[in-house]
Amino acid sequence: MATLPPTARALVDRPVIAALTTLRPGGTPHTTPVWIGRDGDVLVVNTARGRVKARNVERDPRVSVCMVDPEDPMNVLAAEGTVVEVTTEGADALIDALSLKYTGAATFGARTPGQIRLTLRIRCDRVLLPTP
Repeated sequence: MATLPPTARALVDRPVIAALTTLRPGGTPHTTPVWIGRDGDVLVVNTARGRVKARNVERDPRVSVCMVDPEDPMNVLAAEGTVVEVTTEGADALIDALSLKYTGAATFGARTPGQIRLTLRIRCDRVLLPTP
């Protein structure tokens, strides 16, 4: 497991949209913008059961994450990783925490009735840093 440098941790802790890439059944990439958080050096993303990214990582856990600081395009996080856990445990609390971080609203307003939220826990296997 790679250690996130302090600049990457600080970037993830801000409300900056990340691009999460998963792999489709045929191996082609599927990239979606996501809200992201972290638990130490493990990245966490929330989604709903049945979404393409959830289906993709349940079949193939390899992912990549990319973030670019909108205020400093040289401050980036590019990581290759593995989804080590897909869980419903704590997923509702996580989406509400991410909603607060990204929108200021204490609860996620786009939840639909009966929707099951999932947390994807991503172990960073390789962190690519910009060269000065």
